[in-house]
Order: sequence, then structure tokens, then C-alpha cells
Amino acid sequence: MAKRMELAEARVLISNDDGINAPGLKVLERVIRPLAAEVTVVAPETEQSAASHSLTLRRPLRIRKVSPGRYAVNGTPTDSVLLAVNQIMKDSPPDLVLSGINRGGNLGEDVTYSGTVAAAMEGTLLGCPAMALSQVTDDNRAARWGTARHWVGDVVSRLMALTWPRNVLINVNFPDLPARSVTGIEITRQGRRKIGGSVAEGKDPRGQTYFWIGAQRVEDRFRPGTDLEAVSRGVISITPLSMDLTHAPTIKALGAVFP
Repeated sequence: MAKRMELAEARVLISNDDGINAPGLKVLERVIRPLAAEVTVVAPETEQSAASHSLTLRRPLRIRKVSPGRYAVNGTPTDSVLLAVNQIMKDSPPDLVLSGINRGGNLGEDVTYSGTVAAAMEGTLLGCPAMALSQVTDDNRAARWGTARHWVGDVVSRLMALTWPRNVLINVNFPDLPARSVTGIEITRQGRRKIGGSVAEGKDPRGQTYFWIGAQRVEDRFRPGTDLEAVSRGVISITPLSMDLTHAPTIKALGAVFP
């Protein structure tokens, strides 16, 4: 089980997939610094949305010190957390990894593509309690950072007071509403939401055909108890995600075929 610790005692690593200059990262850092014993920020140099759990193996990585306690890595969110734990913070490993705050929700199948969730996954694999934090938003208007700013400190502090298994990370999504309109906090399960609902075809200047995967998603917002349904009602969704993808019931069925 992850060890129980008050946030005020914790060394916190903050990362993301939107890059070192992302507004959501700055919101999270601004809220957590006064609440934690120590905060270190290690994030990608540039946006790495949908990078998933990609690890850089075929080229060298570099760490750039941006300012005291803040570093940029020319790699993926996974690279950033790995280098943070094994290099930057190797003498005093983090007690908690926070990834975010992402611009846009990480709901349903988004979690398999998300660099935000992947950074939390890497923290979990390295033995640190970890949370992925996302602000649901409409791509056609500005993100409601005030909602995440208002709620994130309380959510992280309350979660930090609990224990959860070492192979589990916590996925938090703040609804696309003003902070005062949030109707509560609920524990949810992963819903169904598949990105890539449209693919546009075109021709480049050389006449070659290209395809552009759109942001449209096929989703079920009405299945009770899911992250999608919760945020659609204005609720903060908290979903525990397991790193073990094994489907236990199928093991028995396969065992009958391959005794």
C-alpha cells in the first residue's frame, strides 16, 4: 500500500504533458507550493499531448534548469518523471507525484492515450503515490482554470490522507463549470470514450494524400457511475486506475483451451 502522509510533510514532484510553460502546470504549482514541504517541477520542454506512456530510448535526453526547483526535459512526460526520480531527486525521492493540470479532460479511453496519465503511471511504477489532474474544457473557449485552482488543494490533501495499493494511480477530472457551480465530488469508474470519431482526408502541396485524425470522440455520457457521466453533471470525478491490465476472468477461460 502507498504510505499515508500529510501533504504538509511531503516532497512533491509536479509534471505534465502540456509542457513546462503550460498554464495548468503553473496553477498546480501555485496551489501546491504553500501546502507541501517541498515542490520540484520537472516537465517536458514542449507539449506532448497524447504521447501516452512513451519512453525515449533512441536519442539522448537533456535536463535544463529553468529556475530553482524547476526543470525542463527534451522528452516525453514519462521521460520527465523517470529523470526526476532517478536523477534530479535521487537523493530525496518524491513522496507524491502530481501530473497536470491538463487542459482538457482525461476520461474513458483517453487515459490510454494521455501523457498526463502516463506521467502518473510512471510515478506509480517507480513506487510513488501518483495523481493525474485534468480540467475538462471546451476546445472553443478558454479553460476554467479557476475551478481547478479552487478545488485542487482540497482534493489532493484529502487523497493524500488515504492509502491505496502501490499499483494504483488516482485520476481526477474537474468539470467545465465555474468553481461555485461544482455540485460535489464522486468516486467513479472509467467510462467509454473513444477519440478519433472523424478522419479528414486531403492533399498536400505535392499532391500526396494525407489523413488527419480529428478530436471528435464517440462517448457515452449517460452511464451512471462513470467519470463521463459525473463531470457532465458538474461533479469532480475521482477514478482509481490499476496498472495491472490482466483480465482475470479470461485467464480461466483460456486455461480450458490451453491446459
